[in-house]
This record gives sequence, C-alpha cells and structure tokens, in this order.
Amino acid sequence: MTLPSQATPAAARRRIWTLAWPLILSNITVPLLGLVDTAVVGHLPDPRYLAGVTLGATLFSFLYWGFGFLRMGTTGLTAQATGRENDSEVRNLLGQSLLLAAGIGFGLILLSGPLIALGLRLLDGSDAATALATEYARIRILSAPAVLANYAILGWFLGQQNSRVTLAILVLTNSVNIVLDVLFVIGFGMTVDGVAWATVIADYTALAFGSWLVGRQLKLLQGRFLRERLLRLLAYRQLFQVNGNLFIRTLGLLFAMAFFTSRGAVQGDTVLAANAVLMQFIMLVSYALDGFAHAAEAIVGRTVGRRRWDEFGIAVRAAAEFSLITAAAASLAFILGGHALIALLTGLPEVREAAGTYLPWMVAMPLIAVWSYLLDGIFIGATAIREMRNSIFIALAAYLPLWWLGQWLAPSGYENHALWLAFLTFAMVRSAVLLGYYWHHRRTHWR
Repeated sequence: MTLPSQATPAAARRRIWTLAWPLILSNITVPLLGLVDTAVVGHLPDPRYLAGVTLGATLFSFLYWGFGFLRMGTTGLTAQATGRENDSEVRNLLGQSLLLAAGIGFGLILLSGPLIALGLRLLDGSDAATALATEYARIRILSAPAVLANYAILGWFLGQQNSRVTLAILVLTNSVNIVLDVLFVIGFGMTVDGVAWATVIADYTALAFGSWLVGRQLKLLQGRFLRERLLRLLAYRQLFQVNGNLFIRTLGLLFAMAFFTSRGAVQGDTVLAANAVLMQFIMLVSYALDGFAHAAEAIVGRTVGRRRWDEFGIAVRAAAEFSLITAAAASLAFILGGHALIALLTGLPEVREAAGTYLPWMVAMPLIAVWSYLLDGIFIGATAIREMRNSIFIALAAYLPLWWLGQWLAPSGYENHALWLAFLTFAMVRSAVLLGYYWHHRRTHWR
C-alpha cells in the first residue's frame, strides 16, 4: 500500500487540509446533537427530565473521554505501520484495538452499578434529577462496547489518512440519534429512557456501518491476521504502553477542567455560569484546532514509519501554519465580537457582565494553548506519549500552587481572575514543555 508523497510544503498543506476539514465538520456535529437532545427533552412538562438527561450525558462525556486513548493510540501506531507499508501490522493493530475495546466495554457494563452511583454522586444533582439520570445511565452504558469499538475503527481509518470515514460515521450516528429522539420522545411518549435508547441504537448502527467499511478496507490490504498477535498478552505490550500513558494524560486533563469548574462554582452561580459561557468559546476553537492536530497525527505517523524526517518537518510546519492562523483568527474574533458572542449564549444581564469582565483571558487562550493542541497531535503520531503524560504533571504542578497563591493574594472580587490566570498558566506550561520536548527530539531522534 503506497501513499503519495508530502515532500513539498504546498503538498503538505493540501494534505493537511484534505484530512482536517472532514474532522472539523465531524467535531461540529457533536454539539448539534446535544442541542437536539436539549430541545426534545426540554419540551417535556417537567424540567427534571432535562436535568436528568444533562446529568447522565455529562457522566458519559467524562467516562468515554477517559477511554479516548483507543482512538489516539490506534491512530499513531496504524499511521506508522502504514508508513512502513506493513499491511499485516495494520490489520493486527485493528484486531488488537477492537478486542481491547470489547474487553473494556463489557467490563464497564459489569461494573456499571458502582460506576454510575459514584459518578452521579460526584456530579451532585438534585434527588429527582439523579434518579432520572440513573435510569438514563443504566440504559446508555449498554452501548459501551460499541462506543469504544467505534473509537478504534475511527483511529484505524485516520491512521491510514482516511478522515472522510470519520465524518460519514458521525453524521450517520447523529442522524439516527436525532430521528429516534423525536420518534421515541415525541412519537411514543417516552422520557429519559427514550433519549438513552436512541443513543444506544445509534451507537450500534454506527458500529455496523463502521464494520462494513472496515471489511471493504481489509480487502484492499495485503497480509493477514496473526493468531499470536491477537491472543497473546505479550503482543499487546506496545499498545498497552501507549494507551496507558494516554489514559493518564487524559485523566490529568479531566482533573484540570473539573478543578476549574469546581473552583468557579464555589464563587457563586453567576461566576459559574460566566465561566461556562467562556468555556464554550474554548470548545468552539478546539473543534478547528483538533481537526488540524488529528490530521497531523496521521501524516506525522506515516513519516515516522518511513523514517522520512524531511517530510516530517514539512508536515509539522504545514500543520503549525493552519493552527496558528486559526488561533489568531479566534483571538481577533473574541476581541472584535466577544461581547456579541456572549449575548448569543446568555440573556442574563449579570452573567453577560461577568463573562465580559473575564473575556480578556479568553482572548489570550487560543494563542497560548494552540501549541498544546498541535503538539499533542504530533506526539501521538510519533507515539511519544510519555512526553505528553509528563507535560500534564508539570503543568498541574504550576497550575495548582498558582491557584492557591492567587486565592490567598487576590483582592476581594478578583478570585476568578486568579483562577483564570492559573488555568491560562496551565495551558502555557503544557505548551512550553511540549515545545521543549519537540526541539529536543528534533535535534536527537527525529532527524
């Protein structure tokens, strides 16, 4: 299986964009589904239904995000195997990732009782909302094997520089989910159980479609599945090593985000809501930056597999150009239209005022965090995952003491500014550490 060269800057830019735009569109479909869920459940006669679905959906966002390593690890290793033109390795990485996804997925179902109880206790919703969220979660957890298998399939295709599959699968998933939401809730009169079953059916529909696409792709590959690669535990060593470090890194990111939210919450509902509005801006920017980072994963992984360090450097520069342009455009948009964007997201005067007060931090965030998004993609492609893990620990070591010091020294009413300073520092330190690792590896290994 031979792939076209990306040996010139123009070719690399074209390849980055070709891979990135389906990923960006795929990312945008996720919040659209959330809007539909909210609209459908929000029209039920009691607000506790919306609260229950919100709690349940939040729980699964955190739970499944923690296992996102199945997508990321599979992408990097597959991209390198593709670069080496080792079709047997490409096949067996898929088999290993799917078996790992099945094992974790069924394990989550078996442990669903205590996991759901613990997760909802931490989210601390009302008794009525928690009861409905529990009903939702007990149904939704049944799709865990499908969700994790879909992660593996998406990572496998992306590793082969096929991002359009990602778009096709996510569009199908969300379309089925939306149709069934309306049918079950509005048509059949179901409540949170209808929303949960709609998601479960959509996830397994996506798995069926993804499996069909996998079957088509396998016919184009040489090589074969190797029994010893799929059934011997030692054969999973590299996959476990990569995925284990990715899991720890993801837990660190989750902690940083959760800590930011919780420290804002203790300052009152207005501050919590204002921070939530501004965090939506971060998520919006991340859809584009993640698209370019994921494209970099596939291309960088291929060049590492081929040991073509000239193409490696060209690909990194091309991805950096797109990422920096996107980050600068986002910061400019927040400067010029930040207050108007805030007004679109909330009609509460006190929340608008508070969000406007903290908007300057949001202006700075894309320009500082852009490097962490891009370099995550590069390091995943190169399977240099320990460096990503270490960057999280070092960033947390700056983030938490600075927050504590800020709360102690900040004048009354400026505590949230201190929190934003600590969070911005977390992003800055992580970017700086990853840049340091990159330049070190570029001088010593990646040359």
